[in-house]
Amino acid sequence: MITDSDLREIDLYSFQGLLKHEGKEKFGAAYRQWQVDAANFNIDGHYPVRELWARAKSCWARILAHESRSVLVVAHNAVNQALVATAIGLGTEYFRILLQSNCGVSVLDFTPREEGGSPYICLNRLNQTPGSPVASGGRKTSKRIILVCHGVNQTNAEADFPISGDGPMNMLGIIQSQKTAELLLDLKVSSIVSSPKSACIETASVISRVQEAADCLGADCVPRYVDMKELQDLDDTSEDPDFHPLWLNGFEDRAITELWAQSGKAWRSLLEELADESDPEKIIVVIGDPAVHIALMGHCLNLTKEWMGSFHVDAGSISVLDFPDGPFGRGVVRCINYTAHLGRWSIPITRSTVNEEDF
Repeated sequence: MITDSDLREIDLYSFQGLLKHEGKEKFGAAYRQWQVDAANFNIDGHYPVRELWARAKSCWARILAHESRSVLVVAHNAVNQALVATAIGLGTEYFRILLQSNCGVSVLDFTPREEGGSPYICLNRLNQTPGSPVASGGRKTSKRIILVCHGVNQTNAEADFPISGDGPMNMLGIIQSQKTAELLLDLKVSSIVSSPKSACIETASVISRVQEAADCLGADCVPRYVDMKELQDLDDTSEDPDFHPLWLNGFEDRAITELWAQSGKAWRSLLEELADESDPEKIIVVIGDPAVHIALMGHCLNLTKEWMGSFHVDAGSISVLDFPDGPFGRGVVRCINYTAHLGRWSIPITRSTVNEEDF
Protein backbone atom coordinates (compact mmCIF):
# COMPACT_ATOMS: atom_id res chain seq x y z
CA MET A 1 0.00 0.00 0.00
CA ILE A 2 1.38 3.36 -1.09
CA THR A 3 0.11 6.77 0.06
CA ASP A 4 0.19 9.92 -2.07
CA SER A 5 -0.73 13.30 -0.58
CA ASP A 6 -1.84 14.58 -3.99
CA LEU A 7 -4.79 12.17 -3.78
CA ARG A 8 -6.31 14.22 -0.93
CA GLU A 9 -9.76 15.73 -1.45
CA ILE A 10 -10.29 19.18 -2.99
CA ASP A 11 -9.13 22.07 -0.77
CA LEU A 12 -11.80 24.79 -0.37
CA TYR A 13 -9.71 27.00 1.94
CA SER A 14 -12.00 29.40 3.89
CA PHE A 15 -14.99 27.21 3.02
CA GLN A 16 -13.45 24.34 4.98
CA GLY A 17 -15.37 23.41 8.14
CA LEU A 18 -18.48 25.44 7.32
CA LEU A 19 -22.00 24.12 6.93
CA LYS A 20 -23.62 24.97 3.60
CA HIS A 21 -25.87 27.68 5.02
CA GLU A 22 -22.87 29.22 6.83
CA GLY A 23 -20.88 29.37 3.59
CA LYS A 24 -23.82 30.98 1.81
CA GLU A 25 -24.28 33.61 4.55
CA LYS A 26 -20.58 34.42 4.95
CA PHE A 27 -19.40 34.41 1.33
CA GLY A 28 -22.51 35.14 -0.75
CA ALA A 29 -21.32 35.62 -4.34
CA ALA A 30 -18.38 33.25 -3.94
CA TYR A 31 -20.68 30.51 -2.68
CA ARG A 32 -22.95 31.06 -5.64
CA GLN A 33 -20.00 30.77 -8.03
CA TRP A 34 -18.97 27.53 -6.35
CA GLN A 35 -22.44 26.21 -7.15
CA VAL A 36 -22.83 27.37 -10.76
CA ASP A 37 -19.27 27.88 -12.07
CA ALA A 38 -17.00 25.70 -9.96
CA ALA A 39 -14.26 25.58 -12.60
CA ASN A 40 -13.66 29.33 -12.16
CA PHE A 41 -14.45 29.46 -8.43
CA ASN A 42 -11.87 31.64 -6.65
CA ILE A 43 -11.37 31.93 -2.90
CA ASP A 44 -8.45 33.22 -0.84
CA GLY A 45 -6.53 33.75 -4.08
CA HIS A 46 -6.90 30.11 -5.11
CA TYR A 47 -8.82 28.25 -7.80
CA PRO A 48 -9.63 24.95 -6.03
CA VAL A 49 -10.88 23.00 -9.06
CA ARG A 50 -7.92 24.04 -11.21
CA GLU A 51 -5.54 23.03 -8.42
CA LEU A 52 -7.35 19.70 -8.11
CA TRP A 53 -6.92 19.00 -11.83
CA ALA A 54 -3.21 19.85 -11.61
CA ARG A 55 -2.76 17.43 -8.70
CA ALA A 56 -4.59 14.68 -10.57
CA LYS A 57 -2.32 15.10 -13.60
CA SER A 58 0.78 14.85 -11.42
CA CYS A 59 -0.60 11.69 -9.80
CA TRP A 60 -0.91 9.85 -13.11
CA ALA A 61 2.83 10.03 -13.75
CA ARG A 62 3.47 8.22 -10.45
CA ILE A 63 0.56 5.77 -10.78
CA LEU A 64 1.64 4.64 -14.25
CA ALA A 65 5.26 4.28 -13.17
CA HIS A 66 4.34 1.10 -11.25
CA GLU A 67 5.24 -2.20 -12.93
CA SER A 68 1.92 -3.80 -11.94
CA ARG A 69 -0.49 -4.62 -14.75
CA SER A 70 -3.39 -3.45 -12.58
CA VAL A 71 -3.21 -0.61 -10.07
CA LEU A 72 -5.99 0.18 -7.58
CA VAL A 73 -6.32 3.85 -6.65
CA VAL A 74 -8.46 4.66 -3.60
CA ALA A 75 -9.31 8.33 -3.10
CA HIS A 76 -12.21 10.79 -2.78
CA ASN A 77 -15.17 11.93 -4.88
CA ALA A 78 -13.72 15.12 -6.37
CA VAL A 79 -10.17 13.90 -6.92
CA ASN A 80 -11.50 10.71 -8.56
CA GLN A 81 -13.52 12.90 -10.92
CA ALA A 82 -10.30 14.76 -11.74
CA LEU A 83 -8.35 11.52 -12.25
CA VAL A 84 -10.91 10.15 -14.71
CA ALA A 85 -11.23 13.46 -16.55
CA THR A 86 -7.49 14.17 -16.85
CA ALA A 87 -6.78 10.60 -18.00
CA ILE A 88 -8.98 11.00 -21.07
CA GLY A 89 -8.16 14.69 -21.56
CA LEU A 90 -11.21 16.52 -20.18
CA GLY A 91 -10.79 19.93 -18.54
CA THR A 92 -12.05 21.52 -15.32
CA GLU A 93 -15.41 22.33 -16.93
CA TYR A 94 -16.25 18.63 -16.42
CA PHE A 95 -16.19 18.92 -12.64
CA ARG A 96 -19.47 17.45 -11.29
CA ILE A 97 -20.26 15.95 -14.72
CA LEU A 98 -18.69 12.49 -14.21
CA LEU A 99 -20.46 11.29 -11.07
CA GLN A 100 -18.56 9.38 -8.39
CA SER A 101 -20.45 7.53 -5.64
CA ASN A 102 -19.24 6.05 -2.37
CA CYS A 103 -17.51 2.74 -3.16
CA GLY A 104 -18.03 3.40 -6.87
CA VAL A 105 -15.42 1.81 -9.15
CA SER A 106 -14.22 3.39 -12.38
CA VAL A 107 -11.89 1.51 -14.73
CA LEU A 108 -9.42 3.03 -17.18
CA ASP A 109 -7.59 0.87 -19.73
CA PHE A 110 -4.15 1.96 -20.93
CA THR A 111 -3.28 0.08 -24.14
CA PRO A 112 0.24 0.43 -25.55
CA ARG A 113 0.64 1.64 -29.13
CA GLU A 114 2.67 -0.46 -31.54
CA GLU A 115 4.61 2.62 -32.58
CA GLY A 116 5.34 3.54 -28.95
CA GLY A 117 4.59 6.81 -27.21
CA SER A 118 1.53 7.57 -25.12
CA PRO A 119 -0.92 4.65 -24.80
CA TYR A 120 -4.51 4.57 -25.97
CA ILE A 121 -6.64 5.48 -22.95
CA CYS A 122 -10.20 4.21 -22.68
CA LEU A 123 -12.75 4.69 -19.90
CA ASN A 124 -13.88 1.08 -19.61
CA ARG A 125 -16.57 1.94 -17.07
CA LEU A 126 -17.56 4.81 -14.83
CA ASN A 127 -19.00 4.58 -11.32
CA GLN A 128 -19.79 0.88 -10.96
CA THR A 129 -21.55 1.04 -7.58
CA PRO A 130 -22.61 -1.68 -5.11
CA GLY A 131 -26.15 -0.26 -5.16
CA SER A 132 -28.42 0.56 -8.07
CA PRO A 133 -27.05 3.22 -10.46
CA VAL A 134 -30.55 4.62 -10.93
CA ALA A 135 -31.07 5.26 -7.21
CA SER A 136 -30.75 8.66 -5.54
CA GLY A 137 -27.43 10.48 -5.40
CA GLY A 138 -26.04 13.60 -7.02
CA ARG A 139 -28.30 16.46 -8.05
CA LYS A 140 -32.02 15.81 -8.18
CA THR A 141 -33.34 15.40 -11.72
CA SER A 142 -36.69 14.79 -13.38
CA LYS A 143 -35.26 14.13 -16.85
CA ARG A 144 -33.15 11.07 -17.58
CA ILE A 145 -31.89 9.00 -20.52
CA ILE A 146 -30.86 5.41 -19.86
CA LEU A 147 -28.74 3.83 -22.60
CA VAL A 148 -29.22 0.06 -22.62
CA CYS A 149 -26.89 -2.14 -24.65
CA HIS A 150 -28.70 -5.24 -25.92
CA GLY A 151 -27.55 -8.67 -24.78
CA VAL A 152 -25.16 -10.96 -26.63
CA ASN A 153 -26.61 -12.10 -29.95
CA GLN A 154 -26.19 -15.33 -31.90
CA THR A 155 -24.34 -14.03 -34.93
CA ASN A 156 -21.45 -12.49 -33.01
CA ALA A 157 -21.29 -14.54 -29.81
CA GLU A 158 -17.69 -15.58 -30.52
CA ALA A 159 -16.46 -12.23 -31.84
CA ASP A 160 -14.04 -9.93 -30.03
CA PHE A 161 -16.90 -7.45 -29.61
CA PRO A 162 -20.00 -9.71 -29.32
CA ILE A 163 -22.53 -6.89 -29.33
CA SER A 164 -22.81 -6.02 -33.01
CA GLY A 165 -24.66 -7.60 -35.90
CA ASP A 166 -28.38 -8.10 -36.54
CA GLY A 167 -28.97 -11.60 -35.21
CA PRO A 168 -31.41 -12.42 -32.40
CA MET A 169 -30.05 -12.76 -28.87
CA ASN A 170 -28.77 -16.11 -27.66
CA MET A 171 -29.70 -17.50 -24.22
CA LEU A 172 -27.04 -15.41 -22.48
CA GLY A 173 -28.38 -12.28 -24.16
CA ILE A 174 -31.94 -13.11 -23.09
CA ILE A 175 -30.80 -13.51 -19.47
CA GLN A 176 -28.91 -10.20 -19.66
CA SER A 177 -31.98 -8.38 -21.00
CA GLN A 178 -34.15 -9.82 -18.23
CA LYS A 179 -31.62 -8.70 -15.59
CA THR A 180 -31.66 -5.20 -17.08
CA ALA A 181 -35.47 -5.13 -17.03
CA GLU A 182 -35.40 -6.10 -13.34
CA LEU A 183 -32.91 -3.33 -12.57
CA LEU A 184 -35.28 -0.78 -14.10
CA LEU A 185 -38.31 -2.23 -12.33
CA ASP A 186 -38.53 0.54 -9.69
CA LEU A 187 -38.49 3.29 -12.34
CA LYS A 188 -41.55 4.43 -14.24
CA VAL A 189 -40.16 4.48 -17.75
CA SER A 190 -41.95 6.98 -19.98
CA SER A 191 -40.88 5.55 -23.33
CA ILE A 192 -38.54 3.02 -24.90
CA VAL A 193 -36.74 4.05 -28.09
CA SER A 194 -35.04 1.23 -29.95
CA SER A 195 -32.92 0.50 -32.98
CA PRO A 196 -34.81 -1.69 -35.50
CA LYS A 197 -32.24 -4.50 -35.14
CA SER A 198 -33.49 -7.83 -33.81
CA ALA A 199 -31.56 -7.95 -30.53
CA CYS A 200 -32.55 -4.35 -29.73
CA ILE A 201 -36.25 -5.01 -30.39
CA GLU A 202 -36.09 -8.15 -28.24
CA THR A 203 -34.47 -6.22 -25.37
CA ALA A 204 -37.03 -3.43 -25.67
CA SER A 205 -39.89 -5.94 -25.53
CA VAL A 206 -38.55 -7.58 -22.37
CA ILE A 207 -38.17 -4.21 -20.61
CA SER A 208 -41.61 -3.12 -21.77
CA ARG A 209 -43.32 -6.27 -20.48
CA VAL A 210 -41.69 -5.96 -17.06
CA GLN A 211 -42.55 -2.25 -16.85
CA GLU A 212 -46.18 -2.81 -17.80
CA ALA A 213 -46.50 -5.64 -15.28
CA ALA A 214 -44.90 -3.67 -12.45
CA ASP A 215 -48.19 -2.16 -11.28
CA CYS A 216 -49.86 -5.60 -11.26
CA LEU A 217 -47.87 -6.97 -8.34
CA GLY A 218 -50.61 -6.05 -5.86
CA ALA A 219 -54.29 -6.93 -5.67
CA ASP A 220 -55.44 -4.11 -7.96
CA CYS A 221 -53.95 -4.82 -11.37
CA VAL A 222 -53.96 -1.85 -13.73
CA PRO A 223 -51.33 -2.48 -16.44
CA ARG A 224 -49.31 0.58 -17.31
CA TYR A 225 -48.68 1.40 -20.96
CA VAL A 226 -45.11 2.13 -22.02
CA ASP A 227 -44.67 3.86 -25.37
CA MET A 228 -42.29 1.97 -27.70
CA LYS A 229 -40.69 3.52 -30.76
CA GLU A 230 -38.12 2.50 -33.36
CA LEU A 231 -35.45 4.99 -34.43
CA GLN A 232 -33.35 4.12 -37.48
CA ASP A 233 -30.58 6.51 -36.41
CA LEU A 234 -29.82 4.22 -33.43
CA ASP A 235 -28.65 1.54 -35.88
CA ASP A 236 -24.91 1.27 -36.52
CA THR A 237 -24.86 1.30 -40.33
CA SER A 238 -21.10 0.78 -40.63
CA GLU A 239 -20.32 -1.61 -43.48
CA ASP A 240 -17.45 -3.15 -41.50
CA PRO A 241 -18.82 -5.84 -39.13
CA ASP A 242 -15.74 -5.51 -36.92
CA PHE A 243 -16.15 -1.77 -36.42
CA HIS A 244 -15.66 -0.66 -32.84
CA PRO A 245 -14.77 2.90 -31.78
CA LEU A 246 -12.00 1.67 -29.46
CA TRP A 247 -9.86 1.13 -32.56
CA LEU A 248 -10.58 4.38 -34.41
CA ASN A 249 -7.20 4.47 -36.11
CA GLY A 250 -8.00 1.25 -37.97
CA PHE A 251 -11.03 2.56 -39.84
CA GLU A 252 -11.72 5.17 -42.45
CA ASP A 253 -12.61 8.59 -41.14
CA ARG A 254 -15.63 8.51 -43.45
CA ALA A 255 -17.26 5.73 -41.40
CA ILE A 256 -16.66 7.61 -38.15
CA THR A 257 -17.98 10.84 -39.66
CA GLU A 258 -21.15 9.16 -40.90
CA LEU A 259 -21.77 7.48 -37.56
CA TRP A 260 -21.22 10.74 -35.70
CA ALA A 261 -23.65 12.63 -37.93
CA GLN A 262 -26.24 9.89 -37.67
CA SER A 263 -25.95 9.75 -33.87
CA GLY A 264 -26.29 13.54 -33.77
CA LYS A 265 -29.71 13.24 -35.38
CA ALA A 266 -30.70 10.57 -32.87
CA TRP A 267 -29.47 12.74 -29.99
CA ARG A 268 -31.53 15.72 -31.09
CA SER A 269 -34.61 13.50 -31.42
CA LEU A 270 -34.09 12.16 -27.90
CA LEU A 271 -33.69 15.63 -26.40
CA GLU A 272 -36.88 16.79 -28.11
CA GLU A 273 -38.75 13.83 -26.64
CA LEU A 274 -37.20 14.48 -23.23
CA ALA A 275 -38.51 18.06 -23.42
CA ASP A 276 -42.13 16.89 -23.65
CA GLU A 277 -43.89 18.96 -20.99
CA SER A 278 -46.82 16.55 -20.74
CA ASP A 279 -44.62 14.25 -18.63
CA PRO A 280 -42.72 16.18 -15.93
CA GLU A 281 -40.89 13.02 -14.76
CA LYS A 282 -39.48 11.87 -18.09
CA ILE A 283 -37.34 8.72 -18.25
CA ILE A 284 -36.38 7.44 -21.70
CA VAL A 285 -34.76 4.04 -22.20
CA VAL A 286 -32.69 3.96 -25.40
CA ILE A 287 -31.66 0.61 -26.91
CA GLY A 288 -29.20 0.68 -29.77
CA ASP A 289 -25.87 -0.48 -31.07
CA PRO A 290 -22.85 0.06 -28.79
CA ALA A 291 -21.00 2.38 -31.17
CA VAL A 292 -24.07 4.61 -31.41
CA HIS A 293 -24.41 4.68 -27.63
CA ILE A 294 -20.80 5.77 -27.29
CA ALA A 295 -21.47 8.53 -29.81
CA LEU A 296 -24.59 9.61 -27.88
CA MET A 297 -22.49 9.95 -24.73
CA GLY A 298 -20.05 12.04 -26.74
CA HIS A 299 -22.86 14.38 -27.82
CA CYS A 300 -24.06 14.60 -24.22
CA LEU A 301 -20.57 15.68 -23.12
CA ASN A 302 -20.23 18.16 -26.02
CA LEU A 303 -17.27 16.25 -27.45
CA THR A 304 -16.26 15.60 -31.06
CA LYS A 305 -16.04 12.35 -33.04
CA GLU A 306 -12.33 12.02 -32.21
CA TRP A 307 -13.29 11.18 -28.60
CA MET A 308 -15.27 8.05 -29.43
CA GLY A 309 -12.30 5.79 -28.77
CA SER A 310 -12.20 7.05 -25.17
CA PHE A 311 -15.27 5.05 -24.08
CA HIS A 312 -16.32 1.40 -24.02
CA VAL A 313 -19.58 -0.52 -23.42
CA ASP A 314 -20.29 -4.23 -22.94
CA ALA A 315 -23.27 -6.40 -23.84
CA GLY A 316 -26.15 -5.95 -21.41
CA SER A 317 -24.67 -2.82 -19.85
CA ILE A 318 -26.45 0.42 -19.04
CA SER A 319 -25.24 4.02 -19.00
CA VAL A 320 -27.28 6.72 -17.25
CA LEU A 321 -27.45 10.39 -18.29
CA ASP A 322 -29.21 12.87 -15.98
CA PHE A 323 -30.41 16.38 -16.90
CA PRO A 324 -30.88 18.32 -13.63
CA ASP A 325 -31.04 21.63 -15.57
CA GLY A 326 -33.54 20.34 -18.12
CA PRO A 327 -33.09 18.52 -21.44
CA PHE A 328 -31.11 21.35 -23.02
CA GLY A 329 -28.88 21.95 -20.00
CA ARG A 330 -25.63 20.12 -19.31
CA GLY A 331 -25.97 16.39 -18.95
CA VAL A 332 -24.50 14.64 -15.90
CA VAL A 333 -23.13 11.14 -16.48
CA ARG A 334 -24.22 8.97 -13.56
CA CYS A 335 -22.52 5.82 -14.84
CA ILE A 336 -21.06 4.31 -18.02
CA ASN A 337 -21.02 0.59 -18.86
CA TYR A 338 -22.64 -0.47 -15.58
CA THR A 339 -22.85 -4.28 -15.44
CA ALA A 340 -23.13 -5.20 -11.74
CA HIS A 341 -26.82 -6.05 -12.20
CA LEU A 342 -25.84 -8.92 -14.52
CA GLY A 343 -24.11 -10.83 -11.70
CA ARG A 344 -22.34 -13.92 -13.00
CA TRP A 345 -23.41 -13.05 -16.56
CA SER A 346 -21.33 -9.87 -16.72
CA ILE A 347 -17.73 -9.19 -17.71
CA PRO A 348 -15.80 -8.68 -14.42
CA ILE A 349 -14.24 -5.26 -14.01
CA THR A 350 -10.88 -6.91 -13.39
CA ARG A 351 -10.84 -8.81 -16.69
CA SER A 352 -8.99 -7.18 -19.55
CA THR A 353 -11.00 -6.55 -22.72
CA VAL A 354 -7.77 -6.66 -24.74
CA ASN A 355 -6.03 -9.88 -25.78
CA GLU A 356 -2.92 -10.64 -23.72
CA GLU A 357 -0.85 -10.99 -26.92
CA ASP A 358 -1.64 -7.36 -27.76
CA PHE A 359 0.69 -6.21 -24.97
